Amino acid sequence: MSQDAPAESFYEPLGGGRFAGTPATAGPWSPEFQHGGPVSALLGRAFERHDPVPGTRVARVTVELLSPVPVAVLDVSVRVVRPGKRITLLEAEMTHGGRPVARAAAWRIKEAPGHLEPVVHGPPPPELPAATRPFPDWNGFHTGGYLSAMEWRLVGGSFGEPGPGTTWARSRIPLIPGESDSPLVRALTLADSCSGIGSQLDHAKWLIINTDMTVGLHRDPVGEWLCMSASIDVSPGGSALCEATLADASGGFGRAMQTLIVDEHPAS
Repeated sequence: MSQDAPAESFYEPLGGGRFAGTPATAGPWSPEFQHGGPVSALLGRAFERHDPVPGTRVARVTVELLSPVPVAVLDVSVRVVRPGKRITLLEAEMTHGGRPVARAAAWRIKEAPGHLEPVVHGPPPPELPAATRPFPDWNGFHTGGYLSAMEWRLVGGSFGEPGPGTTWARSRIPLIPGESDSPLVRALTLADSCSGIGSQLDHAKWLIINTDMTVGLHRDPVGEWLCMSASIDVSPGGSALCEATLADASGGFGRAMQTLIVDEHPAS
């Protein structure tokens, strides 16, 4: 792939659990390091493909970001921690050059009976805005990777404005070439953006980086377009916590949460 050619996917599979990150994975802080969305989605894909059991689904994924993940070749491995017919605990590790850069855990559980009466709290999501606005230059951050690989339709406001915020979004490219993204992959690709959508802090003044992400899904999302409403709580002498609700055109399907470090930007 040419250095200047647009990426056709977030990752290129190399076989044996090895993947090469394309420039589309790059996050806003640097073109050399990946956004957490593709990283989380790649780990989620690995969970879904590890000894799948019919009639079960991945209901919760927690990703621990151990260090910045380079836009480079990564190895992903999965193991079963707690096997079972109704509940299984899985763990995954992502390494670069033999060094762990991310770890994740997932609960794969038995699907609820189809005749169960649904109970969903919260109002329905706002309507999908009709037009997509191009992603603007955002305080000098790198917008040519993940941020441009996603199609965003903000509900009011604009990028860079203080949150809380709500957006509809979908990926312009698949996680892996030639594959259709699963509902879990679509949710994880978006969910790590919640602190960017919901932040009430000035990103030009404050360094705000999540150390983890947890996504819980009470059902699988339907359709390409997903809606996320997010907000951040932050305390002096403490840290920040971002919470988000996830929805599709039919209503809510899950929640996301991040723990974030907040600090002043290093002196240039």
